[in-house]
Formats: sequence, C-alpha cells, structure tokens
Amino acid sequence: MKKLALIVMAFMLVISATLYGCGESAGDEYVKIRVNEVTHSIFYAPLYVAINNGYFEQEGIEIELANGGGADKSMTAILSGDADIGLMGPEAAIYVTEGGAKDRPVVFGQLTKRDGSFIVSKTAIEDFTVADLVGKEIIGGRKGGVPAMTLEYVIKEAGYSIGTAADQVNLRTDVAFDLTASVFDSTNADFCTLFEPTASELCAERGYHIVASVGEVSGEVPYTAFMARKGYIEENSLTVERFLRAVYRGYRFLLTADVDAIAQSLKPSFAGVSDESIVTSIQSYVACDAWVDSPAMTETAFNRLQDIMISAGELDQKVEFSSVVDNTIANRVYQYFA
Repeated sequence: MKKLALIVMAFMLVISATLYGCGESAGDEYVKIRVNEVTHSIFYAPLYVAINNGYFEQEGIEIELANGGGADKSMTAILSGDADIGLMGPEAAIYVTEGGAKDRPVVFGQLTKRDGSFIVSKTAIEDFTVADLVGKEIIGGRKGGVPAMTLEYVIKEAGYSIGTAADQVNLRTDVAFDLTASVFDSTNADFCTLFEPTASELCAERGYHIVASVGEVSGEVPYTAFMARKGYIEENSLTVERFLRAVYRGYRFLLTADVDAIAQSLKPSFAGVSDESIVTSIQSYVACDAWVDSPAMTETAFNRLQDIMISAGELDQKVEFSSVVDNTIANRVYQYFA
C-alpha cells in the first residue's frame, strides 16, 4: 500500500509539473491549434503579433493558420472539424445557432469592435459623404456577410435606399469576399470596400483612393470574434484560455509599442507587403479605434449586430445572447492582466 501511495504521489507530481509547464512554457511540447481566419488583414494585428512575438509559444501553443476567404468558409471549417478555432464575424455563429446545430459554435472572445473595411474609389473625392455613393455602384462583398450588411446599414441610416435608380445606391453583394479587389479592378464599379493592407496596396498600384473608413461611420459593432464548437471549448478550456491570453498580450503590445516596432512584428505575416503599407494600415486601424480593450462581448453590442442583420433582411428575429456568446474565459483573461 505504501508503494502504491508513493507511485500515485509521484504520478500526481509529474502531472502537476506537466500542467504547469503547459500553462507557462511547454518547452518542446506544444498543443497545436488550427485557426481559420475569415481573411488575412492587419485588422487582426493582435493575432499576428502574438504569433510573431512568440506569445503563443510561451503559452505552450503552436498555431496552424489558414485563410478561409469568407465567414461562410471559415464556419464550414469549424463545423467539419478542419479547424479548431475560427476568427470571423459573430453573425456566422448566429446563423448556425438559428439553424439548430447540436454542437454549435460559441463565441469565447471578441477581437475587433467596428467595421475594418475602407471605401476605395477610382477617383479622388474630397470630404467624402455617403451621398457620394448615390447613383454609383459599390462592391460590398458577400450577401449575408457583416461587411455588406454594415455598409447597407450605413447607407440606410444616411437616408438612402439600395437599388439601381439614379437616387439609390447600387450595392453589389454578389462577389465572393476574397475576390472583391480583383472584380472591382476589372469592372466599371465606382467603389468597393476593402480591408488593409489590400486597400493601401491596390491604391498604390492602381492610383485609386481610400475615401472613408466604414467603421468610423457605422460606430461600434462586435465585428470579429474567436469561436469554436462548444464541445471543443469544454474539452480544451485551459488551452482556449491560454490561446486568448496570448492574443490579448498581442493587443497590449499594440498599445505600448511604437509604429515601427509594430510593423516589424507584423512583417513576417505580410511578406511582399511594403513597410509603408503596413505602417499606413496600422495607423488607419489605430485612428478608427478598431480593437477591443476587453475580449468579453457585451450584450448591447451583440444586439446592435442583430439589428444590422434584421435591417439587411438576413435575420427574422433575435437569438439569445447566451446561446451564442460565453464570456467565462474572456473575463478570466481580462482579470489576469488587470
């Protein structure tokens, strides 16, 4: 019995040491997390900073990052098991929850708090207003996606309607999210919405102009969040907490570092993008106050997103906040750094 007790005690010590190591620094042992992002943009800078500055490694995590090219595709990756965590708009989780999925996706941390797209024009416009879109064609992305719905909301709030008449805004929602720039460049469309650094890169190459930030016009919306299947979160709660902790460290770095240091931390994630475009992108997102200071999503913000979805005709009635969002881990992470 004494031998058995000693064996059990030794085993528990090994397990405790292993768990401690995973929580702070796992050495050669890492937990792999497959992350599918809706698009690759400096809008998600805290994630890339966490990767490139080694914050995930310090939490014992190895990141395998894939670009979904749209929330519909990123959500498919989550539901099929091809990804563990998705970074996309909460609307994707609302759609799935409304459809009655059993192992539904749950939002466990918010990243951005407003639209991260910019209106790009083929001609220069000083003092742009929504009125400049009237009678013109703008490519707004995929129907049912937050970029298109938020832009539609902004247009309607300004007192204009969507359509092809001379006094309406011709908002196109028939273009796949990852094809917006190429379709805009190859058609007669007057405007499109693009994220950074794509917007700055296209303007530099083609002589186009960024005329407005959609996020500044639309106000705060829980635009992008991390989510995973409920079962995955329940089975890997400590890993998910460490993941979100690393991302939050990336956010804190963005608050304290100078723009050149931030650009160097982002550079490995944007090979081929000029330093100038990276710096411009960072400055644009800082200027519009893009990132949340707490990863916990508020019910007020969640309901505003649903108002936008209802206004766009993509949602008949609101779903319960608690059926989509669980702030348990986000609150722990926020308190950890408080």
